[in-house]
Amino acid sequence: MTDKLTVSVLGTGIMGAAMARNLARAGHTVRAWNRSRAKAEPLAADGVHIADTPAEAVRGADVVLTMLYDGPAALDVMRQAADALRPGAAWVQSTTAGIEAIGELAAFAREHDLVFFDAPVLGTRQPAEAGQLLVLAAGPSGHRHAVAPVLDAVGARTVWTGEDGAEGTATRLKLVANSWVIATTNAAGEVLALARALGVDPQSFFDAIAGGGLDMPYLRAKAGLVLNDQLSPAQFAVATAAKDARLIVEAGRQHGVRLDVAAASAERLERAAAQGHADEDMAAAYFASFDERPSA
Repeated sequence: MTDKLTVSVLGTGIMGAAMARNLARAGHTVRAWNRSRAKAEPLAADGVHIADTPAEAVRGADVVLTMLYDGPAALDVMRQAADALRPGAAWVQSTTAGIEAIGELAAFAREHDLVFFDAPVLGTRQPAEAGQLLVLAAGPSGHRHAVAPVLDAVGARTVWTGEDGAEGTATRLKLVANSWVIATTNAAGEVLALARALGVDPQSFFDAIAGGGLDMPYLRAKAGLVLNDQLSPAQFAVATAAKDARLIVEAGRQHGVRLDVAAASAERLERAAAQGHADEDMAAAYFASFDERPSA
């Protein structure tokens, strides 16, 4: 197989748009579809063909890449594309879908003779735009060469977690990783909120932990977005983080684990979304600590 492929990207939000651009820059023929065409249109300047329907996007594609809101959305869009899917094509499923949904998506792949790869990614807007995502992938080793050019174009590294994408081993690892990301982000927001309430300069906290075991670049980065009013454009939106937090809580529940921090994080994110911060960076969960937006 040639290294230059025809790739269909279904879903052009923060991550999907960046992935489509990097695929086009790598020399692949890229067709993109988004439920709201206006969000996909800017990709035309990068040489991406904008399709009117999922079926138009996937017709004749070597690889279909889905980066949609959740598992049900991915399944719905693939059903719309079903008649145009090429038997034997590879499906790189990068939506954070949850464990139960991965089984449903894999079943659809079997029904339509697609080679299924469970392939969520770790990273936010900036690494996505730079093609520096970490790809977590599971799928048959005998077919990995077919998707390697796609994974190489969107990510800096691919970590293979298993042979069978239907087992959802990559999705399981993604949920574990996201549980840490979401908990840390919410903790950072509460630190800033408490500092404000107690009249403590946040910088004095950062100075106190500087260089020690409690210090971490991620904490400083997320806190900086709040302190510098840089929550838009989002690196990882509040609404999406809330959805992922609920998937994490449900995965724990199904396997006999009570995840109190994840449940509280989901509630904080949902409260921030209801306050009008849904499309801002997930660090905006900070505002969930207040009944009204605090003055500067």
